[in-house]
Amino acid sequence: MIDDFLNGDLSDVEETVRKAAATEITPRFRQLAAHEIVEKSGPHDLVTIADRLAEEHLTKSLTALLPGSVVVGEEAVHADPSVYEALHGDAPVWIVDPVDGTRQFVRGEAGFCTLVALAQHGEVLASWTYAPVLEEMAIAVRGGGARLNDAPIRSGSPAPGAVLEVAMSHPDYTTPDQKRALLGLNVPGVRGRPCGSAGLEYLAVARGELDAVAFSWENAWDHAAGLLLVTEAGGAQMTVAGERFRIEGGNALPFTAARDADTARRVRSLLLG
Repeated sequence: MIDDFLNGDLSDVEETVRKAAATEITPRFRQLAAHEIVEKSGPHDLVTIADRLAEEHLTKSLTALLPGSVVVGEEAVHADPSVYEALHGDAPVWIVDPVDGTRQFVRGEAGFCTLVALAQHGEVLASWTYAPVLEEMAIAVRGGGARLNDAPIRSGSPAPGAVLEVAMSHPDYTTPDQKRALLGLNVPGVRGRPCGSAGLEYLAVARGELDAVAFSWENAWDHAAGLLLVTEAGGAQMTVAGERFRIEGGNALPFTAARDADTARRVRSLLLG
């Protein structure tokens, strides 16, 4: 079933993602009322009415496109953590982050996106990264490459001797061990900065505008779409244990995704100290 779906016309998925954003997200951009913004775990972890309604829209539409599939969405898991267990099951899973970069969305900045990935048995098979204000749609299919607005993209490699540009988790939101690991990137030849929307940082790596990311959290909805996008653009990914990132969880953290394998190994080495 899943093979037939992937070998078919996936334009319906793209249209579903675009429609969810056009219906529930962009009409609320710079139009949010105070009561439509809620803190979850703290002031840096926000959810808006747009997040909730867009996830509901996507859940209904995506499961209709692929009967028998289920959804693991950020807001559904926040309400019921057991939803995450679907990543260990046999059914095809849509992994959804309705608004990745909610802080940017709340501030009225364009740097947010909708992330959708399709996975089964722990393998990400296809992904969609849509930044509606920026008018960018990036799509990746396992074994089929990566495209941005219908044009193929390749991550390439950093220029020899160039300073590596790396987006990373903010040290304030990490464990002491992860903070020490990320401080390993504070060396000559590396220029680190706190990340914005994870999905858009992955897109920047995939298109060769950013050399690597280094992240210390493993929520599947933040990473599944972008990791496939980077991989299909020619990049590489690696946890500090030297393994591929597992969307089901249980990864050695932090981990990196980079423009090429040499850069991923270099970042991992720095994270290990």
